Amino acid sequence: MEKFVLGPTFEEMLHPDKIDPKIREKAWKMRNEDPLDPINLFNISWRDINNRVYHVVLPKELTGVDANIIVLYGKEFPTGSHKVGATYSILMEKVLKGEVDPSYHTLVWPSTGNYGIGGAWVGCRMKFDTIVILPEEMSQERFDIIKNYGARVIATPGCESNVKEIYDKAKELKAENPDKVRILNQFSEFGNYRFHYYVTGNTIIELIKELGIGNGRVSAIISGVGSAGTIACGDRVKEVYPEVKVVALEPIQCPTLSLNGYGGHDIQGIGDKHVTWIHNVLNNDAVVAVDDVESKKMLQVLTDEEGKKFLKEFIPEKTVEFLSTVFGISGVANVLGAIKMAKYYGLTAKDNIVTIATDNIDRYHSVMKQMTKTYGKLDRSEAKHRFESIFLGAKTDWIFEGTVDNRQRWHNLKYYTWVEQQGKDVEELNAQKTPEFWKKEQQEVYEIDKLLLNHRAKHGL
Repeated sequence: MEKFVLGPTFEEMLHPDKIDPKIREKAWKMRNEDPLDPINLFNISWRDINNRVYHVVLPKELTGVDANIIVLYGKEFPTGSHKVGATYSILMEKVLKGEVDPSYHTLVWPSTGNYGIGGAWVGCRMKFDTIVILPEEMSQERFDIIKNYGARVIATPGCESNVKEIYDKAKELKAENPDKVRILNQFSEFGNYRFHYYVTGNTIIELIKELGIGNGRVSAIISGVGSAGTIACGDRVKEVYPEVKVVALEPIQCPTLSLNGYGGHDIQGIGDKHVTWIHNVLNNDAVVAVDDVESKKMLQVLTDEEGKKFLKEFIPEKTVEFLSTVFGISGVANVLGAIKMAKYYGLTAKDNIVTIATDNIDRYHSVMKQMTKTYGKLDRSEAKHRFESIFLGAKTDWIFEGTVDNRQRWHNLKYYTWVEQQGKDVEELNAQKTPEFWKKEQQEVYEIDKLLLNHRAKHGL
């Protein structure tokens, strides 16, 4: 196995200070000097070289609520999104289990954006022939980045919510060469779940203790669901803070969990018109839906020069400039969802809400240009109107509690995608109703780490 390129264990992604200091120092140096060097695999973490978690506590002048809204942001990961952690974890597990070989197999990453970007970066760094499948209506930046990382890209019809078309193309590629093609599906691969359960979940727990704000606990976690990998952090946080409300977020234009609905939308990265195999819906306490246009309009306020100029009237300039670098569309949607849930649950200054900013504005300049074409150039009056109506005026509509019946509905929706279309076994689906199913997947973290440590020992790494 010496031919394989491998990076950190789950434990090292959580605690990068446990990486060999020479490797970690070199990796940190190469993140700027040569971002395509495989040693950057050791930069997959929520923590920087000084072990500080990438996060920001939003000013209450911005959110309009008393609760502390804490955002973990993914822009400092290799590729500029935390999705690279999921792609690495999935591929690392398969390499260690002998399921893929870079000298033979072609990897196919079905995606609506950041996962495909992560797959392109990780797959090519780990020396695999790599193909990404992406809906044709995703931002041009996504296609450009994937090609720059050395992967091939196939565009399928539709937008963010057209996931079946991606699945169909992946099946087609597999059928053409079943022995050689390996599909790494973020919607069903538990390496995605494990990265967020163990690395993101424990990072949140440690961050809350380090911050020492509010009551020192987590009252709510809000996460937009695409693959539903990120929301797995809630499973871990709930073990430490049982009172936490784990809230899934989706677009009102595609209210799959909310209303068993469908449709197209433009919160790129979430709302994929199905319930994913790795989503532990029975552990979710609510679903909140937000408007894709409102999310894009507020992203423009946070990043456009006129919008920033307005925000600087009541928020420190340094803070405004920093916030303009950490949000993409789904990050703003998550903040809007956090504001809605803070109001809905009546949360106070004692309460901490945690959410995620997956990527940043670098992926959406083309989307912002289109916004200007559609709605006109942003000025102070429009920025003020958007801020007051969207953030300050956020309503407690489009919220669906995780009642016993609703959780059962969310679970049952998996049947149509996974049993009818994707060939999963109904007994497997039924097993997901039990805590034991999820505990088994969580415990696999420790077995995978053992395999990686044994591999290093065997090859003197």
